[in-house]
Amino acid sequence: MEHALSPATLTELRRPRPYPAVSVLAPTHRREPENAQDPVRLRNVVAEAKKQLEADPSVTRERRNDVARQLDQALAEVDLAHTEEGLVIFAAPGEHQVWSLARSVPERVVLSDTFLTRNLVAAQAAERPFWVLSVSPDRVTLWNGGADRVTESRSDGFPLTRTRENFDAERQQQIGDMPSTYRDEGTHHFLRDADTAMARVLREQPRPLYVTGETAALSLLDEIGTVSKDATHIPHGGLANGTPDAVWQAVRPLVAAEDRRNADSVARRLEAAQGRKAFAAGVDEVWQNAGEGRISLLAVEENYRVTVRDTAGDHLVPAESGDRDTREDIVDEIVEQCLETGAEVRFVPDGALGEARGIAGVLRY
Repeated sequence: MEHALSPATLTELRRPRPYPAVSVLAPTHRREPENAQDPVRLRNVVAEAKKQLEADPSVTRERRNDVARQLDQALAEVDLAHTEEGLVIFAAPGEHQVWSLARSVPERVVLSDTFLTRNLVAAQAAERPFWVLSVSPDRVTLWNGGADRVTESRSDGFPLTRTRENFDAERQQQIGDMPSTYRDEGTHHFLRDADTAMARVLREQPRPLYVTGETAALSLLDEIGTVSKDATHIPHGGLANGTPDAVWQAVRPLVAAEDRRNADSVARRLEAAQGRKAFAAGVDEVWQNAGEGRISLLAVEENYRVTVRDTAGDHLVPAESGDRDTREDIVDEIVEQCLETGAEVRFVPDGALGEARGIAGVLRY
């Protein structure tokens, strides 16, 4: 299952497909007893997708069978033991993907000529993604960080390793000469290569960066490279060969502190916007301004969801989930719209927006 959404991946997902491109969304659960219902619910929503394929007269038998087969293969790949808050399956002729999201999604099936990506985009923004680079003399590991976990990123050449022919860490340790490791020219070349690879990652996917390693490794990387100078240093060795949980525990206090600073910064900016009458609050007002590209900063409480109905195109009214013609993921629509128009999107703790009722924005004009 996929977790990390890069700009290149998003562009690929958004390209037109031969009809039908099927998007299947289902809420899932991380813990018992709620997750006991997930297998049945997921099978039912996939069955509904097949039913809609069968009922669509514009879909040929050959293409219907192809997409149904892709749905079955995707379903077989779902690991329900490691699901999060939402699951998205994309299936089209000749291809399928499964995405696990840390943000809940409404249960739905969409047949179109493109995949439905707004829930992925909103989930990625809510994750507040970051990178962790774990450095040692013989291995450099890249970790993909989110709201409550890290996972190893095995792309862009990572992990980088040095062979035993070129580096013998055991011998260095036995003779008690570890500091000299960082004066070795081979180590300089190795860490310079790691810096170059990380710079490439940051150009393609800019995020906050944390760098872990022994103090000597962090100092050398600062001396010979560029990426760690603006990164947060964590003097903690052993994580280049560590577990995801060990890395998460090392960065967790710093991530939590950064989240608190972000929430305080958002509150100050919203207050200032109110003073100069450049402020929007509530889903209806924010939705209208998002559609006009007027929002420069969007603030959303982490678990804020609302189901609405677009009555006449001018205003949204509250609706019951499952009602006809409702928009159950209107918040995710707003998040995607704001990101598309260059707005900054920040998720804040529940209740932080007070009278703004879950969602607020700072206006450009």
